[in-house]
Amino acid sequence: MIEEYAIVTSCTDKQATLEIERRTACGLCGQTRGCGNAAWGKLLGHNSHGFTAENPVDAKVGDSVVVGINEQAVLNSAFYLYIVPLMGLLIGTVLADYFFDNQLYVILAAAVGLAAGFVWVKGHLIGKNKSGAAYNKKYQAVILRLANDVTKPQN
Repeated sequence: MIEEYAIVTSCTDKQATLEIERRTACGLCGQTRGCGNAAWGKLLGHNSHGFTAENPVDAKVGDSVVVGINEQAVLNSAFYLYIVPLMGLLIGTVLADYFFDNQLYVILAAAVGLAAGFVWVKGHLIGKNKSGAAYNKKYQAVILRLANDVTKPQN
């Protein structure tokens, strides 16, 4: 299980919307000197994005939690996102090259094959499951436990 710290921003039933806590290895982010990560952060912004996770621990808004996702789900997602569109591109290219003598058709078939691969991946990874939910539970993040925040003073 791959784990990361997050903050609960909203809750509904057994779902929670989370934002990943930004943790840096050093305190140089946002300063004029530092590593390449700080430079990319200044260029692209350090925006955080929310995501939904199952909430079996009944975490409340503002809680710091440990969220996890199955390692096999991450590996499968990476495989699908890289290999399937690439295979679509290659198959489209080979078929168009075999049937047509025009390079424009080959380029168009490669683009169509790539797009078809991405559409298939989206349908496979995010498509509706048997219960009608708009996501596949296998790829859903889960709140594992409440985090012990050492920065808060103990009373």
